Amino acid sequence: MTEASPELLTVPEVMTRLRLGRTKVYDLIRTRRLVSIKVDGCRRIPDTAVRAFIRGQLGEAA
Repeated sequence: MTEASPELLTVPEVMTRLRLGRTKVYDLIRTRRLVSIKVDGCRRIPDTAVRAFIRGQLGEAA
């Protein structure tokens, strides 16, 4: 059984999806609330991490 690789998003793509500014997205990464990796010096965020962040926010709001 193989699992599909997650799509890696750029910071601007995450900004659009979450409707947040650049500074806030980098703050979420810095505080480890949003998982990211570096690929040759470029920050990338798995789409699964964005979905997990949203689920966590919804859980806190409930």
